[in-house]
Amino acid sequence: MFKMTIFLPCRLGSQRIPKKNTKDFAGVKGGLLKVKLNTLLQVSGINTIMVSTNDQEVINVAKSFNNDKIVIDVRPEHLATSETSTDEVINYIPRVIKDDHILWTHVTSPFISISTFEKAMEQYFNNDGFDSLMTVNKIQTFLWDKEKPINYDRTIEKWPRTQTLPELFEINSGFFINSRENYLKYQDRIGVKPYLYVTEGYESVDVDWPEDFQLAEMIYKQIKQK
Repeated sequence: MFKMTIFLPCRLGSQRIPKKNTKDFAGVKGGLLKVKLNTLLQVSGINTIMVSTNDQEVINVAKSFNNDKIVIDVRPEHLATSETSTDEVINYIPRVIKDDHILWTHVTSPFISISTFEKAMEQYFNNDGFDSLMTVNKIQTFLWDKEKPINYDRTIEKWPRTQTLPELFEINSGFFINSRENYLKYQDRIGVKPYLYVTEGYESVDVDWPEDFQLAEMIYKQIKQK
């Protein structure tokens, strides 16, 4: 049976939202990290959840779960700065994760459900000609660069029905699933033919700016009231 490790990066020093990983979130002590770990611990088929950090507060929250599935990777400081590139972290991962498959996710996608993780993992292991998987938002609307449309031709029809426009996909960084072998072979968190797994609604929320954090708190409170 294949083994899957979750990689959860939580470096210190977020510039847009200070302490965004652990600051109180909608009344939850331990913040987005605690919300995320509560979800991930319920996902079937996961061998290990690796919290990769240089932040003692993150370590404290992770250890508070007292769960053997959660392991702490104390990331080297040179790989945890605002100047550290994603490519550098990608090349670091197979050095610390030895399981066959890696699911990379973020605390900043707090509303991805247990069932979505499990369905995506099932899709990934089904293969179907794909070698990896990443979450995306489907976009089927009027898109322009600075000067002109990029997905329709106004000389043919100025305002076509949106249903007739080509489907485009925005990577939302909810999660990526790839084999360790592909990490080493391609030095990437996806392979050469990733499956585009569409997430919708709240699950596509990415907490990147202070206003995103506030909106996510409102959504979380609303969900908890149901």
